[in-house]
Amino acid sequence: MNKCKICNCNTTVIRDAKTYYRCQECDYISMDNEFYIDANLEKKHYDNHDNNLESLGYVKMFENLIEEFVTPYKSEIKTALDYGCGEGEVLPILLERYGILCDRYDLFYFPKKEYKDKKYDLICSTEVIEHLRNPIDVFKELLSHLNKDGYLLLMTYFHPSDDDRFLKWFYIKDVTHIGFFSMKTFEHLASEFNLEILKHNNKNVVMFKKVS
Repeated sequence: MNKCKICNCNTTVIRDAKTYYRCQECDYISMDNEFYIDANLEKKHYDNHDNNLESLGYVKMFENLIEEFVTPYKSEIKTALDYGCGEGEVLPILLERYGILCDRYDLFYFPKKEYKDKKYDLICSTEVIEHLRNPIDVFKELLSHLNKDGYLLLMTYFHPSDDDRFLKWFYIKDVTHIGFFSMKTFEHLASEFNLEILKHNNKNVVMFKKVS
C-alpha cells in the first residue's frame, strides 16, 4: 500500500486512466509516479504559458490576491519570497510596486537560490505545490526561511471531496499536476508545524502564520 507523501499514513486507490492515492488521514491525493512526465516536457509545458504583465486577467488575479490576503497584514510585511514565480515574475513585480522587497525563485526560470541564507516576512507559492514530487520537503524548506510571525501564502485548487468528482475535475487534466490538497490537508500541516490558518477562500488560497 502506498503511504501518503504528507503524513505517511495509509491511502486508498483512485483509478481511471491514471492512478491516484487518497490519504485516509490528511486527504492529500498524489498521482502514481508512473505517470510523471520528465523535466524537459514539463518545462516545454510551462514555456507555453502566457503569464506576464501583458496578460491583464493574470495580473488582475494577483492584484486581487494581494488586496485580500496581503493588504490586511501590510504593516508587518517588508520582505517576501515568491517560490516558483514563473518566467513572467508577475507577483514579485506587483509586490515590489506595493512596497515589499521580493526575491524570486523558480526551478526553471530563476534557479539561483537567493533565499538560501535569508528569512522573510512573507513567502508566496502560487500554482506550484500541485507540481511537487516531495511536497513535505519543500514545505519544511519554506518554513525554515520564514520569520517568526511570518506569513505563508499558498495557491492551489482544493480537490473535490469524493472520488467520482475528482476524476472529472479540470485540475487533474494538466499533465504537470501530480499532488492535490484540501483544507483538511492544510489543517493537518498547520497542526504538524504549529501554524495558524489565518484565512482561506474555500477554493484555492490559504494563508498561514508561523507562530513559533
